Amino acid sequence: MKTVVISLLGTSLDNRGFNYKRWERWRPTLSLCQHDDLLVDRLELLFQSQYQQIAENLTEDIRTISPETEVRQHLINLDDPWDFQSVYAELLDFAQGYAFNSEQEQYLVHITTGTHVAQICLYLLTEARYLPGRLVQTSPPYKRETVPGHYQIIDLDLSKYDQLASRFAKEHQEGAHYLKGGIETRNPAFNKMIEQVEKVAIRSQEPILLTGPSGSGKSQLAKRIYQLKKKRGQFPGALVEVNCATLRGDNAMSALFGHVKGAFTGAVMVRKGLLAEADNGLLFLDEIGELGLDEQAMLLRAIEDKRFMPLGSDKETSSRFQLIAGTNRNLFAQVEQGRFREDLLARINLWSYQLPSLKQRLEDLDANIDYELEKYSQKTRTLIGFNKQARECYLQFAKAPEATWNSNFRDLNASITRMATLADGGRITLEVVAEEIDRLRYAWRQNQGDNAATDLAGLLDAPVDLFDQAQLAYVIRICQTSHSAAEAGRKLFNVSRQQKASGNDSHRLIQFLSKFGLDFKTVKHYTKNLAEL
Repeated sequence: MKTVVISLLGTSLDNRGFNYKRWERWRPTLSLCQHDDLLVDRLELLFQSQYQQIAENLTEDIRTISPETEVRQHLINLDDPWDFQSVYAELLDFAQGYAFNSEQEQYLVHITTGTHVAQICLYLLTEARYLPGRLVQTSPPYKRETVPGHYQIIDLDLSKYDQLASRFAKEHQEGAHYLKGGIETRNPAFNKMIEQVEKVAIRSQEPILLTGPSGSGKSQLAKRIYQLKKKRGQFPGALVEVNCATLRGDNAMSALFGHVKGAFTGAVMVRKGLLAEADNGLLFLDEIGELGLDEQAMLLRAIEDKRFMPLGSDKETSSRFQLIAGTNRNLFAQVEQGRFREDLLARINLWSYQLPSLKQRLEDLDANIDYELEKYSQKTRTLIGFNKQARECYLQFAKAPEATWNSNFRDLNASITRMATLADGGRITLEVVAEEIDRLRYAWRQNQGDNAATDLAGLLDAPVDLFDQAQLAYVIRICQTSHSAAEAGRKLFNVSRQQKASGNDSHRLIQFLSKFGLDFKTVKHYTKNLAEL
């Protein structure tokens, strides 16, 4: 098979004078024909008309040192060799007009000569297979070496570079592992979501919206996204975070956008504001649904234009930040109620991720328990662990329907912390677990009674008795963590269904809900996620 090289004339390096000393100097195109282990049958030499003489001299020298190499000259028209569009168009025309014969010839595209723009264009045309060959790069001799120097053939088929491909895969895995806090999670949906978050975190500067119940890990994920981007050199600035539920009135405007002296009563000095502090960094606005409409309007402009007006000022200031917003509310429902701006939601909803509750990730419970134990051990410098029977008892309770995990991973953290603190000799016993289970049951019952009326108000047309509130709230929690009415029915009627020859659990559930004018679909997608309570 013949070897054909396609090369641009190097108007400087290929032009090293016309006396005998030129043979002592390295010339990249000529060097391709000087290697004993690289036989060039034909050289396709591309050049502009004003460099005809240099091309003639180079052609003659190639005939002298490699008479078996045929040199074909091609005139190309590069009005501006640094203009990407015109260079690419001219080289594309050459490629499309060339009669390639891949069955009898192999092609090497020389990317050492020409402007950097031309080299990039040759690379792109080879990668896109307009030039159906491999790249070849030449380099001058090292010290104490003589011409012709060195050459390297580069195959763009990355499938042959197993080590390189595995390195890319490893970096993605490490990034996703870091975003999960080093926890080996098993939940397929959660793992898939984190894999995409890792890609978005590295490749995008656009806003990210993290939704999910309180305690599901939105703040922790936002911090890890920042650290991951900072490790990749994307953020010279700081991570600035604020819970928007703490911002009210003038304080909200001032905290976010800053103020000038005298902007309002009590403004005795200039305040920079959180957006300005996040310049070249990341701004995490937790509970963004708590912001007022005026603040939302100013935030929208700051996201889009990177400019905003501090309170009381007549001059704009600028800040280039990436926004991550967190919320446990249904922002679409808030838009319908006039409590959240539709244009702002459209802007921050480009990348939106729903973090599941702990109840929706029970297969990850074991790994998270180990994570919490390790974190406590590092903090206290004491080794803490479960007795085998105690761990089995705790896991059985933790995965049971009665374990509501109202505050999700915050509840788990508090629970492990209490048991680790009470563990004598670094071992959590069955007695410690039993006491903790009683404590959790009591806390969740209290929480259920306190919150049922408030959280059911948007679902029911009329008030109901406290007894019915508690019962209905529990049923809704089961529905929200079940894929179907049949699955929810099996959980709710787990004992009585065993006594029936044939049971229709979904029908029993539907009958119960109908007493309150409800159905499974309505409570399943109710905006108040009662599974977090």
